[in-house]
Amino acid sequence: MRWSSALAIYILFWSFSVFLVLPFGVRTTEEAGGDRIRGQADSAPHEFSLKRLIVRVTIVATILFGLFYANYVFDWITPAMVDLTKY
Repeated sequence: MRWSSALAIYILFWSFSVFLVLPFGVRTTEEAGGDRIRGQADSAPHEFSLKRLIVRVTIVATILFGLFYANYVFDWITPAMVDLTKY
């Protein structure tokens, strides 16, 4: 695999990992004991830390990409194994 392909795939893993990580560790204003602002959604986070989100997403994306790349190198799961047309 060329490095540019690996980078593109890692970026895809990173962008999809945002949606996996985003709901974890979020506390609403009510859970944090604060006062809601008029018009604020009940599910809106009390505090949002972009730095913490980026670190978490990078860790998850790196682990997932590492598993993907290891599968690419060692052929743990091949396309023939997941051929659903023969069933």
